[in-house]
Amino acid sequence: TQLYVVLFLLFQILGAVILGFGVWILADKTSFIAVLQMSSPSLKTGAYILIGVGALTMLMGFLGCLGAVNEIRCLLGLYFTCLMVILITQVAAGLVIYFQKESLKEELSRIVGDLIKNYDPSNDDSKRNLEDAWDYVQAQIACCGWTGAKDWEKNEVLINQSMTAYPCSCSNSSKDLQADSGFCNLDDPTNSTMTSADWPVHEQGCMDGVEKWLKDNLGVILGVCTGVAVIELLGMILSISLCKNIHSEDYTKVPKS
Repeated sequence: TQLYVVLFLLFQILGAVILGFGVWILADKTSFIAVLQMSSPSLKTGAYILIGVGALTMLMGFLGCLGAVNEIRCLLGLYFTCLMVILITQVAAGLVIYFQKESLKEELSRIVGDLIKNYDPSNDDSKRNLEDAWDYVQAQIACCGWTGAKDWEKNEVLINQSMTAYPCSCSNSSKDLQADSGFCNLDDPTNSTMTSADWPVHEQGCMDGVEKWLKDNLGVILGVCTGVAVIELLGMILSISLCKNIHSEDYTKVPKS
């Protein structure tokens, strides 16, 4: 029974990790996740689902522990059912993401495209938080725009300035290191109408950088997901095993006639 209790406590820790990840998505204001969760309702919904799943997993860990200590079969059965529902939901979500990856990629391109087009350093606080997050992404990944710096040619502020300015967070020049947001002016524009090709910015688009990050960390992501699934399967097996043991003990306690 002590082994069961320890394992059920591990499920509470797992639930806390899942819940914490959901809270981090909502609270993050500086990374690429912040750009997504401030622009896309679907990611916010996903974060709330993670918080719900984490809280439910913690609750189930507590009930499983209580059921193991007091040998209450109904609690162990409830624990098994909830774990099975969570596992099926996770598999279904993974399949949806896999088969809808192209449409998700299109939605992501649209979100970033609208952000770049409407980027304005004079915007109010709510929009500035989103724009600051995108500036952080460009500076950290050393990229510019989604597919490339040419995306910024659709920005209304830069169009009004005849492209004689460029986003500071895209800059590959050492003099712009202190200015990591807003627009920087070209020192000596050669003519009144410039293009992104005349800017001292990174050539790589952020899409390539994000895809590279995902590929580099794909093993870790898959490993974590697989580990969570294995732990959940283990919990289901343990709860069923403990239920059977309790059932067998109940029969042995019946007096023989």
